[in-house]
Amino acid sequence: MTEIKIIQTEDGSHSLYRPDLNETYHSFHGAQQESAYVFIKMGLDHFISSNPDQNNLKIFEVGFGTGLNALLTLASVNGTEKHVQFDSIETIPLDTEITENLNYTENIGYKGEFQKMHLTPWEELSEINKSFSLTKINSKLEEFQSELKYDIIYFDAFAPSKQPELWSLEIMEKCFRLLAAGGVLVTYCAKGQLKRDLKTVGFEVETLPGAPGKKEMVRGTKPKS
Repeated sequence: MTEIKIIQTEDGSHSLYRPDLNETYHSFHGAQQESAYVFIKMGLDHFISSNPDQNNLKIFEVGFGTGLNALLTLASVNGTEKHVQFDSIETIPLDTEITENLNYTENIGYKGEFQKMHLTPWEELSEINKSFSLTKINSKLEEFQSELKYDIIYFDAFAPSKQPELWSLEIMEKCFRLLAAGGVLVTYCAKGQLKRDLKTVGFEVETLPGAPGKKEMVRGTKPKS
């Protein structure tokens, strides 16, 4: 069994640490602020502002992890006209003793919904609330197949130095195929090789200012035509 420990980051929010990889699930500078910036502001909010009339959104996440990105997404669309279908892939689901002790809902709220996200069965589409549906997929990204076309990909795998197989040209090509025209991929990573690979498979690539404590991040957009 993989050893995983809860840690506290600089903004007070929890992250997790995997000793076998010597890697955390989020930035030491602040888990919640990093996720809110990279995936919500630069991903979800950007897509909505570019496509204001689209109310049904499909999001694919690489790395369900703690569920923080899913929770922030739900909080962003709850009570609006938007509905998110959120599909998230994860190879190491967390034990309940970990998920029940994460402190995200102390600031974000939605405790019941957050618990439901973690307790809902894997491989099943579950309505978390009227604005948000979730499917958790216990699979490797390399093996994942879908007929759906997504509007946004949250690419939140561990760093390329820890999981190089998830940052390959072939994986970026798969992500490109998974996106609908005009769809966006956002990630905290800004490695030169990643940007070159994204451009090679057809993305329009932007290097953006990074989350607090990070210099840069990347957003790739699939051309509309």
